[in-house]
Amino acid sequence: MSLFEIKDKIDSLVAELNQHNYNYYQLAMPTISDFDFDQKLKELEKLEQQHPEFLRKDSPTQKVGGEITKTFKTVKHKWPMLSLGNTYNEQDLIDFDQRVRKIIGDDFEYVCELKFDGLSMSLTYENGDLLRAVTRGDGTKGDDVTTNVKTIRTIPHKIEKNNPLSSFEIRGEIFMHKAAFEKLNQERIDNEEAPFANPRNFASGTIKMQNSAEVSRRPLDCYLYFLYAEHNPFKTHWESLQAVKSWGFKISEESKLCTNINQVLEFIKVWDQKRFGLTYDIDGIVIKVNSYAQQQELGFTAKSPRWAISYKFKAEEVETVLEKVTYQVGRTGAVTPVANLKPVFLAGTTVKRATLHNANEIERLDLYEGDTVVVEKGGEIIPKVMRVNLDKRQTGAKKIYYINNCPECGTELVRVEGEAVHYCPNDESCRPQIIGRIQHFISRKAMNIDGVGDETIETLYSRGFIHKISDLYQLSVHESELKQMERFGEKSINNMLMGIQQSKQMPFEKVLFGLGIRYVGETVAKKLAYHFKNIDNLMNANFDQLIEAEEIGERIANSLLSYFSDQKHVEEIKRLIDEGLQFEIEEKEVILQSEKLLGKTFLISGVFEGHSRDELKTIIEDNGGKMLSSISSKLDYLVAGDNMGPSKLEKATKLNIPMINEQQLFELLGQ
Repeated sequence: MSLFEIKDKIDSLVAELNQHNYNYYQLAMPTISDFDFDQKLKELEKLEQQHPEFLRKDSPTQKVGGEITKTFKTVKHKWPMLSLGNTYNEQDLIDFDQRVRKIIGDDFEYVCELKFDGLSMSLTYENGDLLRAVTRGDGTKGDDVTTNVKTIRTIPHKIEKNNPLSSFEIRGEIFMHKAAFEKLNQERIDNEEAPFANPRNFASGTIKMQNSAEVSRRPLDCYLYFLYAEHNPFKTHWESLQAVKSWGFKISEESKLCTNINQVLEFIKVWDQKRFGLTYDIDGIVIKVNSYAQQQELGFTAKSPRWAISYKFKAEEVETVLEKVTYQVGRTGAVTPVANLKPVFLAGTTVKRATLHNANEIERLDLYEGDTVVVEKGGEIIPKVMRVNLDKRQTGAKKIYYINNCPECGTELVRVEGEAVHYCPNDESCRPQIIGRIQHFISRKAMNIDGVGDETIETLYSRGFIHKISDLYQLSVHESELKQMERFGEKSINNMLMGIQQSKQMPFEKVLFGLGIRYVGETVAKKLAYHFKNIDNLMNANFDQLIEAEEIGERIANSLLSYFSDQKHVEEIKRLIDEGLQFEIEEKEVILQSEKLLGKTFLISGVFEGHSRDELKTIIEDNGGKMLSSISSKLDYLVAGDNMGPSKLEKATKLNIPMINEQQLFELLGQ
């Protein structure tokens, strides 16, 4: 290659790898396998070594990876959180062992540990109390996520047992067990939300949530694996692991002390097979020199410690034949392509189908009929088509294009600008949308109607008894006809009608969730119900008023505006109101703690360190204050947190509205 071509190649690799880093660390949605990323990184490192004149400051070889999420306070790491050098072959480990021996001699030990596939976390303790939890971030500074991390039950808030350190930092990995991931991901799929690719992404997305109450509902776990202190009383890493275990920290029991590289290689061989039996994901083995003194002697490169390395398992892949592509229509009209495969055994299960996500993915893979495809289980959970074996493509095979019309009703599909998913807009006559919508309404997390199941809904629809949700509440007029149907005995009919009748007592947030409005999941429905109090307030809210509600962003607000602008949805809600369903929250008698804020109006905006917006709202109302939904001349105080919208700031400044922070609010209360 010419110098121009080499520079162009380096620039291209830097741009591509930085984008992959962003997808992995920030969006928690990787678009390339770890192996492929590392191969490209090694190619870039080699080119930069040969041509240092083209080395760029923003090269991923010069940093750990990842950026800082702006919604959390940024904290500088006392000890940088460096990444480890990766390898996929035994010879690299042997070379690593030889480099170590050249510097410190032959008298040393290794500690082998499972490499958890989760989110790296640094925990700081002062006088036995958990002071701070910070993400890796860019390696030098990360996000303060202490409130969320404190919801993890296996992380102690206080070290009760005697330890010799008044201040220390301990690092580990936050992760989610496979069973919990599958359960929670299925709930996302049921809500027509994009599923996470693997437990690591779900754990990462959870720990970055603003609402710690929601984080606490998701069962995260944590293994700790490294201790830092100004005056470390321990001489070896292994000794420190045993000590922190006695203090109450969760330490992996699978770690092993090894005296030579052959024992390390044997440990790797064993866990390459045993990993599939674990309840959580690992993606390799970490090897560390045991002695702290020898670690200091070996030192660091700009990016990695010279005394540690990670061996990464290749994700298990198999080749199989793509038999056909079919399409599933969800209850909100989202059309998802599915690869139907010749059955193949992969990572412990037989795989017959794999998601193709959307039209973009079909185009990226450049699929043809009868292609031989490489399938991988992302995070050992979700099968996905990684690439096509072009050498086995059949002559004359036809290219596969994403469909233009709904596979169920034939309606032309639509695609909202900025979204990857195509939708069928025919929500009135498209069978899977109608059935799916009613099945969602009766589901356990929505109206939880006893005596009615998914199969019952399909049967009732097929026989013409129901076509919309409100038809459920008219089923009693068809009781005699129902008794003539097969498998509909008198007892089952009575149970069904009783369950439907009893569902009228379900609270507003359950009804709202049951309507199946796009992007309005269980938590969002609860936030909306408690913010707007009743359906009229919600239906009449404009865009600015909608995004004032906690955790309601642009996408959800636009979806709500679109839903309530459709007259048939409004009419359906009126029918449900007439049937006696609950469309307002039950107001409880308020007993004020004080009248210190009586007659004062407040609006809360931004993110706060000590309290959630809901908690601040409760405090204000408990002390006589009144909440407003938008900025106006009637507003007495704008309680402003971090990342407040610039439009609110501009409007408040223009109207000379006093802006106070969290601390100043409590000063008003004399606290």
